[in-house]
Amino acid sequence: MEIKASLVKELRERTGAPMMDCKQALTEAGGDIEKAIEVLREKGITKAAKKAGRTTAEGIVEAYIHGGGRIGVLIEVNCETDFVAKTGDFKTLCRDLAMQVAASRPEYVSREEIPAERIEKEKEILRIQALNEGRPEKMVDKIVAGRLDKFYQEVCLLDQPFVKDLDRSVKDIITEAITRLGENIVVRRFTRYQLGET
Repeated sequence: MEIKASLVKELRERTGAPMMDCKQALTEAGGDIEKAIEVLREKGITKAAKKAGRTTAEGIVEAYIHGGGRIGVLIEVNCETDFVAKTGDFKTLCRDLAMQVAASRPEYVSREEIPAERIEKEKEILRIQALNEGRPEKMVDKIVAGRLDKFYQEVCLLDQPFVKDLDRSVKDIITEAITRLGENIVVRRFTRYQLGET
């Protein structure tokens, strides 16, 4: 099947993927652009996973002020080179991540940062809630696991639905940026300030 250049161009504009990857994905998908996007995302996740272990010593600290100075965020996002750190794409990502922290109030970057005692305490509370709701004992562990995932979405930046596209997580957005920019990207830390908050 011959893939038209206009279709390759449209896919490239929609995904930011290189031309050759777009053409291959369209060929694999039989010319269906939506399927080709899925193919690229699957390949992108693979490419991003290969980059995950690489050192990230460059990057920027992004500041975001919202609500006329009522909320402020500082976030450190690292990449591998200062070349990528200076790109508009990387800076936009950092600003979006800072905006995410302002809007969604995460407490941690990832699940791994949550102290074990806090997770155990949360599990205990969720278990008691399920039992108090009259749920069968044999179902309680599954209920707790499901509710624990919701807890992670509330407190972990990477697990949160992305504020600009609730169908994707923040981790998905970062993975896509890793694929586009060709470097590992890591959110190192953030601080959120709110006027009058103690």
